[in-house]
Amino acid sequence: MQKEYIVKAKSGIKIPVKKGELIEVIDLKGQQVVDFFATNQTTPEEFLSAGVTIDCNESIKISTGDSIYTNLYHQMFTIIEDEVKEHDLLHPCCRPEMYDFFYHTGKNHPNCLANINQSLSEAFDTKKAEITPFNIFMHTKILPNGKISVEEPVSKAGDKIVLRAEMDVLLAVAACSVSESSCNGGECTPIKIVVQE
Repeated sequence: MQKEYIVKAKSGIKIPVKKGELIEVIDLKGQQVVDFFATNQTTPEEFLSAGVTIDCNESIKISTGDSIYTNLYHQMFTIIEDEVKEHDLLHPCCRPEMYDFFYHTGKNHPNCLANINQSLSEAFDTKKAEITPFNIFMHTKILPNGKISVEEPVSKAGDKIVLRAEMDVLLAVAACSVSESSCNGGECTPIKIVVQE
């Protein structure tokens, strides 16, 4: 059995996922970044950690066969299939302060921190947190001088990544709201999530 969800542009969604289920994240129109975050279903104090994931994989880039870890160093997801192979573990969720800092557009701007916070409700207090999700399809380059450059995503319409849940999780996914830069190719579009038993 499978369940399908459409995440509208600049919005977020909450999906309960059981251990062993597969999660397909599909870029419907191409070049759309997905902020992918989750908490343990029973103990929300355990959550997806980009920093721990970098530490455990000894890499800032992950793809097929790699795992995503929690703040407690437990396996949370394993990447089963990856058609794009360009994702980001460095950037936190966009939020009003970020839009003000870079673009002076923060007031009432849709943002991933708010969308994930709304999705998780009281299960995880993101208002006090700086969430650094697994930014699926986000293309980040590290330049020779150490600077970070956000490039246009290389994902095309229909491209997907498939992850297996390694614990019962409460998944919070946002279709990134940044249209001011190359992050989403200059346009925010919807994404599709398919959860299979």
